[in-house]
Amino acid sequence: MEYMTSSPTETEELGRTLAKELKNGDFVAMFGDLGVGKTAFVRGIADVLCPGVRVQSPTYTIVNAYRGNPPLYHFDMYRIESEESLYSCGFFDYLESDGICVAEWCEHIEPFIPETAIRVTIEKTGDGPDCRKVVILR
Repeated sequence: MEYMTSSPTETEELGRTLAKELKNGDFVAMFGDLGVGKTAFVRGIADVLCPGVRVQSPTYTIVNAYRGNPPLYHFDMYRIESEESLYSCGFFDYLESDGICVAEWCEHIEPFIPETAIRVTIEKTGDGPDCRKVVILR
């Protein structure tokens, strides 16, 4: 499905909509350039799954775990360069948990994305500074 958003608030709302359909063990693979709204989308997901948490991009920590039912694991794969790096941050252990995993910068881990992943691509449209095209593939 393809969606258009015109503000960070609308991008978050689209994340909230997707969150209502997620279930334990789901993996959301996010793709898109710097500053397109990946973290805003994750804020929307977290708002539904883990109300009240403060979502920040886990750029340096690689993964942020948010308490919820189910828990939400938010990855930033920008600095990941190898399968060994995925092992060291516990990526494969999180995949086997009952939580929901959302990973930004999945361009860096393409061979390791689960086949059943929900793929979300966000890109600027050029129609305005905050206009985005969001494609969700299940």
